[in-house]
Amino acid sequence: MINTEIKHHIVTELAERRNNFAGSDAKFAVSLGINNAQYSRIKNGEVDRVLSDQNWLSLARLLEIPIGNKPVWNIAITPVFKFIQDQLQFCQTNAASRLMCDVADIGKTFSARAYVRTNKNAIYVDCSQVKTRQKLVRFIAKEFGVGHTGKYSDVYADLVFYLRSLPSPLIILDEAGDLDYAAFLELKALWNATERCCGWYMMGADGLKEKIRRSIDHKKVGYTEIFSRYGSRYQKTSPDSGEEMRQFKSVHAALIIKANTPAGTSVDIQKLIARTDYSLRRIADELCKIA
Repeated sequence: MINTEIKHHIVTELAERRNNFAGSDAKFAVSLGINNAQYSRIKNGEVDRVLSDQNWLSLARLLEIPIGNKPVWNIAITPVFKFIQDQLQFCQTNAASRLMCDVADIGKTFSARAYVRTNKNAIYVDCSQVKTRQKLVRFIAKEFGVGHTGKYSDVYADLVFYLRSLPSPLIILDEAGDLDYAAFLELKALWNATERCCGWYMMGADGLKEKIRRSIDHKKVGYTEIFSRYGSRYQKTSPDSGEEMRQFKSVHAALIIKANTPAGTSVDIQKLIARTDYSLRRIADELCKIA
């Protein structure tokens, strides 16, 4: 059950998110998965008998609002966070495209999601959840408030038209290595259709790099063109050697622990880092236990 306090928290966060959405209220409602009349009512402060609990839960998920006792995760300005923020800003401002392939568990996803929360016309796509061509394009359309449930060719055409008319849109494609072949080809088509009008940022771990490399080596249609369109190089922040990597992760972990240790709580940072083997996910779990 979503209580009234959480509902009002959702309404407050919706107002913040609305400031970063360039389209109309009707398009914003589409992006949220509700109708315009419902959005108008909750925008005006109505929270009772407007949406179902499932709708409220979906909004909380979209807005990354914790349900229950899970603490809010604070931003730490780590080298990875700053690098990705700068890259995303460049891509959005210049309608450029970049491809980042780096090791897992260094904060790539968190950094990308944080950018979307504070920048207009930027959307985040978890490609592991929309692996096929249709799911991918329909999801992107929905995020921009474009009709996404009709005939696919119409959804695609409307999305392209809207992206070309929108000031400085940015599409962040995380876990891009999970996309199937048809979805990758559709990304090439979308890039062509929105050239110089839309910024693109593709992210993944070593598996994405290997998938692209192997596909190019085997002359699989489309991959050479995709690699070229995304800058013909793999962006990376982490070092290659083991000792430098441990130091790299240690610096990031310490910054994150300092930013998220509950007030009045004492934490031995180095012991926590050692106990969690430098894993940011495990560190987050440990900090949640003492929150």
